[in-house]
Amino acid sequence: MPVPEGPTSGEKRLSGNTIISELIRNMELGQFELAYTVLLPCAFSVYLNAEDHARLIGVFDLIAEDAKHALRARVAELNTKPTILSQWRAGTKAREYKIACPDWFIEFFSDGEIAAGDVEIHSELNEAIQPHYRGVKTTLTDREPSAAQQDTLGGTRIRSTAGRVYGEVRYEDDSGPQLYLITQDEVRVGRGGDDQPMDLALYASDEVSREHLVLRRDPADGTFLIVDLSTNGTWLNGKRLTPNVVEVVPDRAEINLAEVILLNFETKR
Repeated sequence: MPVPEGPTSGEKRLSGNTIISELIRNMELGQFELAYTVLLPCAFSVYLNAEDHARLIGVFDLIAEDAKHALRARVAELNTKPTILSQWRAGTKAREYKIACPDWFIEFFSDGEIAAGDVEIHSELNEAIQPHYRGVKTTLTDREPSAAQQDTLGGTRIRSTAGRVYGEVRYEDDSGPQLYLITQDEVRVGRGGDDQPMDLALYASDEVSREHLVLRRDPADGTFLIVDLSTNGTWLNGKRLTPNVVEVVPDRAEINLAEVILLNFETKR
């Protein structure tokens, strides 16, 4: 009996656990905040490499069912055990996490532009596309991204690849470790809001302002500048910035937002 061929050396093989982990990550990144509720995406389109799609086509229903169990468990966890950075201030009632659909809706598609072992997920708050909500796109790849640009999702933005990289920001927020690649001359940083989209959108407690700071790049010499716009303060390499005063950012710097999130900044020349 012939032995099924496995992945060649160095080739990444897509697993069901990877797909489910990316669905959970996409759901968490797609949060849409209301006064008393946080809506989460519930309609997912999963795009796979053509070979991965052909290999898994017979078990998509099983993957979807397992993913639904994992998504339900994660929502229950969000409602009972908030993460450290998502704690609300004393006296403020935590909002309930829920979905607008009766259940999660997951479809799988083949995409010739997706590399083997990669997965791209698009999601919506409901099965019908919301007019005020352009959806969430997340991508898991085995390649280093060449740059990062953002697509709006309510009050936040999600990264995609394009353009020249002028700098990078490494940090960790409620959604986990992140890398943001700067490809434009101005980057607005903060939690954002439904009517206040950010270039670098942070998932954090409300100690971080909706628009916390702005990074600007001088195209003439590549120098970065920073302006603090926050309520609870910004520190540059340990020094608290004066609000609304422009400061030069060293090529390598630590930027502390409200003593809640640390951004590790580096210029790329």
